Amino acid sequence: MSNKQDLKEREYQPDNKTLVIIPVYNEYENIKKVIEEIRQELPDVDILIIDDGSIDNSQYLLRNLKNVISLVHPFNIGYALALKTGFKYAIEHDYQYIIQFDGDGQHIASEAHKLLNTIRELQSDIVIGSRFMEKSGYRHSFLRRMGTRIFRSLIKSTCNKEIFDPTSGFQVLNRSVFTHYARMPYFPQFPDANLIVEMILSGFVVHEVPVKMRNRFNGKGMHDGIFSSMNYMVLIIYNIIIILTKHQFKRSGY
Repeated sequence: MSNKQDLKEREYQPDNKTLVIIPVYNEYENIKKVIEEIRQELPDVDILIIDDGSIDNSQYLLRNLKNVISLVHPFNIGYALALKTGFKYAIEHDYQYIIQFDGDGQHIASEAHKLLNTIRELQSDIVIGSRFMEKSGYRHSFLRRMGTRIFRSLIKSTCNKEIFDPTSGFQVLNRSVFTHYARMPYFPQFPDANLIVEMILSGFVVHEVPVKMRNRFNGKGMHDGIFSSMNYMVLIIYNIIIILTKHQFKRSGY
C-alpha cells in the first residue's frame, strides 16, 4: 500500500466514471471560476451543477457554460436535498464515484487527486478531505472550531474512530454509499458529523486524508453568523442522539 506522500504525488488515472456534484445557491460570482479550475485539474470527470433555486444570475450563467450538466430546482429546498438530486442522477447514469465539491471556491480541485487515489488504494467507501490532519493554515470561526471539537469527540466516543474534520463537505463516495444516501427516507438537513456516525456504525469504511482548502471566493456561507452556527450545531448533535438511539434498538433486537 502506498504511503501518504505517494498518494499526494501520484496522478489519478480514471478507470471508472466519476462525477463531480456541486450544489449551488446564489454563487454567480464564484461558480465559473470553480468550474474552470475543475476542468483544468480533473479533465476526465463529468461535472453536475445542481442549482437550488438561485435568485441571482446563476441559472443564466449555467445555461451558457459548455461541457457542464446542470439541473435546476424551481425553488430553494436546501443543500442536503440538492446533494440527493445529484446522487440520484449518478445512479441513473451509472457513475462509480462521486466527488462532493462546493461551489464557493473553498475546495481546491487539485486536492481531489488525493481523495480519488485513496478510495481506490484502500477500497474505502467514503474518503474525507481534512483541513485539520496536518497544519494547513486554514482558519474558521470560533463557533465552528468548537463544533468541530465537539463532533470529533462524539465520533471518537461512539464509533472509536478519529475523524479530524467531521464537517468537511469535500468527499469522495463510492457507488454503494451514494446509492444508500439516495434511498434514505430521511437525508439529514446538514449531512456532516451525524452522517459520518451513521455510516461508520452501519459498517461502511471511512478514511480521511489531509487537504488544503481556502476561504470562499465571494459572498457568505450558509453557516455564517452566530444564529446559523448555533442552529447547525444543535441539529447535528440532536441527529447524532437519534442515530445512536436507533442503533441501540437494533443491537437490542427491537
